[in-house]
Amino acid sequence: MKCIVKMIWHDESCRWHCESEEVPGFLLESSSFDTLVERVKIGLPDYLEVDLGYKGDLQIVFESHRIENMRVAV
Repeated sequence: MKCIVKMIWHDESCRWHCESEEVPGFLLESSSFDTLVERVKIGLPDYLEVDLGYKGDLQIVFESHRIENMRVAV
């Protein structure tokens, strides 16, 4: 199974959030990108097995998006 996990930076909350279209309902967040990657590597297989009954191979593809809003002095 291939899961694309979208890692999105939310500027207002200063946290990374993740979601996956292949696994609806799987949501995690963290203030650190690397910490969130580790949480996904542990949490996604558990979620698939316990909540969805999936057993088998898993490939996780991480896609990250970070948008910074700022003002440039004129």
